[in-house]
Amino acid sequence: MRVRFDHVGLSVPDLEAATAWYCAALDLTAAPPFAVAGTDLRGIMLLHEESGYRIELLHRPNAGPGLAAGSALEAVGTLGYGHMCLCVEDVQAEYDRLIAAGATTRMTPSPAPRAGATVSYVADPWGNLIELIDRKEA
Repeated sequence: MRVRFDHVGLSVPDLEAATAWYCAALDLTAAPPFAVAGTDLRGIMLLHEESGYRIELLHRPNAGPGLAAGSALEAVGTLGYGHMCLCVEDVQAEYDRLIAAGATTRMTPSPAPRAGATVSYVADPWGNLIELIDRKEA
């Protein structure tokens, strides 16, 4: 049986604002929004055309705040979602671009635990962590 990762889902406080930010900041394309009948749940799937990764944004009007970790180390101190990771060609350039787009820094580009790689963390405007890594094949 063949299995592949499909998408990550993020609950956001403002579906339209999050859609606009993620589409602009990560060069994603939005599919038509959806609503789950009989509930107050709305959502939208965002697709990165070139690589195929997807982020599903979900919104419920009365959802409460969750983990808003200040660092990746703090995020792994709580069970559950910690971060999403994007493999990029140039960590510094992508970090700079996301900061200019409104992300906040959580860890500036630094050597990764894996020799020869660089890693960085930013947070989206709602505090969700995004790791950037240039995972070069050995």
